[in-house]
Amino acid sequence: MTWLITGGAGYIGVHVVRAMTAAGEQVAVYDDLSTGDSGRVPDEVPFVHGSTLDAAGLRRTMKDLAVRGVVHLAAKKQVAESVERPLHYYRENVEGLRTLLEAAAGSGVEAFLFSSSAAVYGMPDVPLVTEDTPCAPINPYGETKLTGEWMVRAAGRAHGMATASLRYFNVAGAAAPRLADAGVFNLIPMVFEKLTEGAAPVVFGDDYDTADGTCVRDFIHVDDIASAHLAAARELTGRTPGTDLTLNIGRGEGVSVREMIALIGEVTRYGPAAEPVSAPRRPGDPARVVASADRIRQELGWSAAHDVRRMVESAWAGWCLRHPGARRDLAGVRSAPLAATRPA
Repeated sequence: MTWLITGGAGYIGVHVVRAMTAAGEQVAVYDDLSTGDSGRVPDEVPFVHGSTLDAAGLRRTMKDLAVRGVVHLAAKKQVAESVERPLHYYRENVEGLRTLLEAAAGSGVEAFLFSSSAAVYGMPDVPLVTEDTPCAPINPYGETKLTGEWMVRAAGRAHGMATASLRYFNVAGAAAPRLADAGVFNLIPMVFEKLTEGAAPVVFGDDYDTADGTCVRDFIHVDDIASAHLAAARELTGRTPGTDLTLNIGRGEGVSVREMIALIGEVTRYGPAAEPVSAPRRPGDPARVVASADRIRQELGWSAAHDVRRMVESAWAGWCLRHPGARRDLAGVRSAPLAATRPA
């Protein structure tokens, strides 16, 4: 069975590709390279440069590669950008998914795995977010992900595909330095950037109703995200056509922003320089968002393997590779060997 991984040249995508190929799954990558890097796709993995808005290209790819399963990771994912460009996000994330589902249904695809997000929950006021927590997204990005879940479920029932939606929490880390996230949109790389520039990290809001006044989040290693995809893909191959799963991917443990910054200072050895400064709250930031990981453990027998320190260490190794001026205190951090990759 060949799995087509859309967005497979991106940060999360290349980790999913590695996990699935290492486990013996047959995969191919379909990516428009708007944020991905084809040089990180292993040589033995077929690569197609294309957009999920290209219906003919999708149908041709599925036919040529005899695709029977889809892992859909391709999407626009910056919350602030989604507020500024909502129609762009609806076009890319919703219309792109609709086009992909139509091609999949017409090509005999049997299993469809959708990359969703904890953004579908909005601002949940609960200690642990379960899959039954009401969804109330507060930005266009979250809205497109929730709409995507509805579309995937409906298409699966109508066309006999087993489907699943995986709701990620805060993804971090890397399997190897060259696979690290190149963006500076999340807490860990944002702190790295400040420290490298000789500036203090910034805490947005220090008066939340939490133990230290800062927001609490559930951080999950990207390698754990990848292993969850593998487990879900294998589960779908044995499920009744038309059935659907919705699962959180998290560790079930909260870490505050202040705690994370302190750990980053320790790992990078910037120490006191990592003492943050406070800024006003950002609109829409909930005080606490931590996953319940019970259902995925029950359904798939999956649980996270990496702790927060490993996330920071591996992310820092990747940051140092891309920023030679940063301190290279983690040059000896262990990482998994890379498969041969195609030239960029």
